Amino acid sequence: MQTKPFRIGTRGSPLALAQAHEARARLMAAHNLPEEMFEIVVLSTTGDRITDRALSEIGGKGLFTQELEDGLLSGDLDFAVHSSKDMPTVLPEGLYLSAYLPREDVRDAFIGRSAPTLMELPQGATIGSSSLRRQALIRRLRPDITVVIFRGLVDTRLRKLAEGQVDATLLAYAGLRRLGREDVPTALLDPRDFPPAPAQGAICIESRVGDTRVSELLAAINDQPTFDAVTCERAFLGALDGSCRTPIAGYARIEDGALAFHGMILTPDGRKVHEIERKGRPTDAAAIGREAGETIKAAAGPGFFEDWS
Repeated sequence: MQTKPFRIGTRGSPLALAQAHEARARLMAAHNLPEEMFEIVVLSTTGDRITDRALSEIGGKGLFTQELEDGLLSGDLDFAVHSSKDMPTVLPEGLYLSAYLPREDVRDAFIGRSAPTLMELPQGATIGSSSLRRQALIRRLRPDITVVIFRGLVDTRLRKLAEGQVDATLLAYAGLRRLGREDVPTALLDPRDFPPAPAQGAICIESRVGDTRVSELLAAINDQPTFDAVTCERAFLGALDGSCRTPIAGYARIEDGALAFHGMILTPDGRKVHEIERKGRPTDAAAIGREAGETIKAAAGPGFFEDWS
């Protein structure tokens, strides 16, 4: 019988806290447990503290997870709640992604100050984005656009936009919805033309391998379609050695009991693009994603990837 609270690790941003609260609420409902059985532990990560440079310049995605993972490995935390797209494809030994909450809307939200859509922006307009994927996709569709690095919390980016530092910015619609800010976007981008980052819109929970008590607790709130889709996307990313230096998009969805996947790789300038589509059984999600990644990598050839360095 669990007598002390489960310790849930999270970053301290408003979005991270909203995600931790959602996980806690789902666990309370699934197990009929009171709120006091779950303690939310806020940790500051390196990625939170450094906001003036692109992630690719300071070490990549692990900067948002290392302190939380240290807490898991030391036993100070029972599990941690993350934005799935922040997770490196290789986790520390002894940790795994044990559950996913039902996925939110995967689309990117366009927030325009001088025009309501990307295609209506005036010639030579400026967009703020720190995502290499978004930068490359913007340049693919609008090569005349100037893209500048834009990092920080949601409200920080919106303030910079309102101040006129840029003409527009892009944010994940899922995050805006979780913050109750659905009114902010001036347009939503079609995932066929502007595919999301692998795992965008999904909340994952990381815990220790072999901790049966926690694994059983989390199994009750795992959403299997999300688990399968994100497993496919992360396998695609892993096959491409995906990091914050590589513009990669990938989106898997479960339709009529089958898994459908669309992947894309781009050069940073958006001029060279390779796409791939695959279908198969959800139980083969990892194999589908891995094969898609290996195939598109071979089709692009080594010269394509040299353009990323």
